[in-house]
Amino acid sequence: MSSDYKYKRVLLKLSGEALMGEAGYGIDPKVVEELAVQIKQIVDDGVELAVTVGGGNIFRGLAGSAQGMDRAHADYIGMLATCMNALALQDAFERHDIPTRVMSAIEMRQVSEPYIRRRATHHLEKGYVVIFAAGTGNPYFTTDTTAALRALEINAECLMKATKVDGIYDADPVTHPDAKRFETISYIDVLAKGLHVMDSTATSLCMDNDLPILVFDLTVPGNIARILKGENIGTTVTAEG
Repeated sequence: MSSDYKYKRVLLKLSGEALMGEAGYGIDPKVVEELAVQIKQIVDDGVELAVTVGGGNIFRGLAGSAQGMDRAHADYIGMLATCMNALALQDAFERHDIPTRVMSAIEMRQVSEPYIRRRATHHLEKGYVVIFAAGTGNPYFTTDTTAALRALEINAECLMKATKVDGIYDADPVTHPDAKRFETISYIDVLAKGLHVMDSTATSLCMDNDLPILVFDLTVPGNIARILKGENIGTTVTAEG
């Protein structure tokens, strides 16, 4: 692996919303193509990459629950939405000659492998990108929590949280132009200030296991490689802050 990178094995958390781009719903092929180009760069450089993807561009369990649907039932529909996104990502990655495996927490053997931790780590060691679909397989848990859990299970060295802004701010930078970006911040401050970087369960899981969270802007080409090389283009969440 190139010595420029600070981390060898990483997990990238993608929201479903990130995949829809400006389309407003579903999957924007242009966004997925641009992501594949960034992924190929780091994989070719020897970084071992796993991806956890959300499903909010297709269906959100919380939204369905708010409209009267049973929460568990709504969450299962959301898990299936993440599988659709995972397959779209796999298709784009493999068209860029990135070997990829989709592993689902809900068994659907015709389109994915069942999630088995040791098999996932074996795939990573062989140079495959592994996409984790269907969340944890349990309702009431978000894909943020899935990302933290899977990152710990595969012994990832950091969790990358891809967003549409360049890090964590002390206020919403869209409505507060004078908002200040944190270069580093502690897990406790994220929770105490209610900054909603990830849900509280995911943040607490990272805190309890000292897993760094890197928050960065996915919409800028090349940012995945830059933040993995330690460039100051986002916010790092650690115990010390």
